[in-house]
Amino acid sequence: MQYIPNTEADCRAMLDVIGVRSSEELFADIPSKLRLKRGLNLAPPLSEAGLWKHMRALASKNADVDQYSSFLGAGAYNHFLPAAVSHLVFRAEFYTAYTPYQPEISQGTLQAIYEYQTLTCQLTGMEVGNASMYDGSSALAEALLMAHRINGRQEVVMPLAVHPEYRMVCQTYVGKLGLRLHDVPYTDRGTTDLKEVKAALSDRTCCVVVQSPNFFGALEMLDEIAEAAHGAGALLVVVVAEPVSFGIVKSPGECGADIVVGEGQSFGNHLNFGGPYLGFFATKEAYIRSMPGRLVGQTEDKAGRTGYVLTLSTREQHIRREKATSNICTNVGLCALAATVHLALLGRSGLRELALLNLRKTAYAKAAISKLRGYEVRFSGPTFNEFVVRSKKRTPAQVNRALLAKKIIGGLELGRFYPDLSDCLLICVTEQNSREEIDALCKAMGGGR
Repeated sequence: MQYIPNTEADCRAMLDVIGVRSSEELFADIPSKLRLKRGLNLAPPLSEAGLWKHMRALASKNADVDQYSSFLGAGAYNHFLPAAVSHLVFRAEFYTAYTPYQPEISQGTLQAIYEYQTLTCQLTGMEVGNASMYDGSSALAEALLMAHRINGRQEVVMPLAVHPEYRMVCQTYVGKLGLRLHDVPYTDRGTTDLKEVKAALSDRTCCVVVQSPNFFGALEMLDEIAEAAHGAGALLVVVVAEPVSFGIVKSPGECGADIVVGEGQSFGNHLNFGGPYLGFFATKEAYIRSMPGRLVGQTEDKAGRTGYVLTLSTREQHIRREKATSNICTNVGLCALAATVHLALLGRSGLRELALLNLRKTAYAKAAISKLRGYEVRFSGPTFNEFVVRSKKRTPAQVNRALLAKKIIGGLELGRFYPDLSDCLLICVTEQNSREEIDALCKAMGGGR
């Protein structure tokens, strides 16, 4: 229910059923010194109508992509979602379904997850994919733990061009396991410095991580990094925050990746103010026993009919914790289903067309902004749907404030994560940005066309 009107009589009835005199008795086991001695600083209760008015007033203060033109990406992307996605995902048999422990009554959910795994493998060029992870950042952290399980080494080569928040999550995961993250700088092309990667490699290197397109939108030379990593006996972990790029670039599997992870929000899922999202995870069949999460398999029953079942489930919810490969007890199944439906609607040609739209519109915006006085494109390498712009006269914060006044959400201020890029913005362009919107962005930034 969206609104639950618990009256005093309702509360009294509930307390009577569970056999206590007051809500205070419910907390009797909590020592009094740990309990709050005053009432909560909350506004008085509202009627249902009053609550809706209040929530709408709060929502009206948000600058969202429905009312504003948005050029903000950095791991969360504004893509068009066909109405069919929501129509199918919110059918009761999917919307109310939970973890399919009983395959005989969960065939529809299991088949949907199986299709999701298949699409993940087709996109990444890998041999096996799991039933999704919590999000892109935790999927990458789980990949580092998996690589460590495979070869037992203690060092991870982690380029600075990997999403900074992903790197933070990884540090949280591996910090107490003795794994050390070795930072690698980026070049003027906006890509990871291959010479520095090679210099960081040793017989202690567990894996090399690379994001492509990376945090700056630049496309990395995965095959060259793979060759360097494998030459040192290390694994290559590729992370992808914008999987729409799979429509026109070679898959990580074709470039030599051992583990491919990333964020699947671009497919079937709205921005949702940052979540919930879903993480995809794929690897080579040789490493399947070290892969975290769950795996749905296809089989046949005695009558020869196709059936689906949880083939591998190495989560601590199902087995002894010390034998688990992951302690994440959700695969964000509804978000994964939305991605599956969206990808099925797009198909191969649709995904390619979508990727080309993103590429062409970004190229148009990059060329237009590069001609504006007081701005320049910071990196020279090829990009997908994001690029870095340096502001020479105004600070990025000043630029964004001016854009917001024109109902335009500007790019990410990179000084938040990169002090050497404190005068730069990360601009994102997707198929949702029209030519008129891009021209309006340029005009508001101080030039126009």
